[in-house]
Amino acid sequence: MIKNLVLPLLLVWSMMLTGCGNKHIDNKVLENEFKNAPEWVLTGHEKGLFSAVGSAKIGKPGIQFAKTAALAQGRDELARQLSVKIESLVNNFVLQTGLEKDQLVDQLGKQVSRQVTQETLNGSRQKDVWISPSSELYVLVYMETHGVKQSIRNQVVSSYKKEDAKWQAFQAKNAGKELDKEIEKTFK
Repeated sequence: MIKNLVLPLLLVWSMMLTGCGNKHIDNKVLENEFKNAPEWVLTGHEKGLFSAVGSAKIGKPGIQFAKTAALAQGRDELARQLSVKIESLVNNFVLQTGLEKDQLVDQLGKQVSRQVTQETLNGSRQKDVWISPSSELYVLVYMETHGVKQSIRNQVVSSYKKEDAKWQAFQAKNAGKELDKEIEKTFK
């Protein structure tokens, strides 16, 4: 069980720390908006840091209000990078009738998804701020490495020791059965 969790968490963490930068923008309107933007504004993080970016428009409530909103958005993104619970159901249905040129195909697809995150971000801080020409305030938020390591350790221990992990495995196993029931109901 622990082996199944540690490798994916470490891979995600290493991808976030290495980052990827491409400062080329094809849209002319956005090119002027982000002409002097730091790389982290466009990539959503800074290389070598566990980081995220939040943004908010500076309006009548002022710069502090926008900064607080952007910090909250950046921290929300950090939390989603560490832990996100996703519930998803995808149903696809294709029905073919007739032969050759008289063939008819009906297709129906349905996708439902919900994401929830709950994470304590010990040591998250603002590292940098940039304001665009259109008064959009961008905040680079980062988290100290020891906080990230502790969060990952807590997730592994929590998943290993709690009955929740067994319940989640049981739900995952039954997800396929639910889809099979829906298909069988549709084709009867």
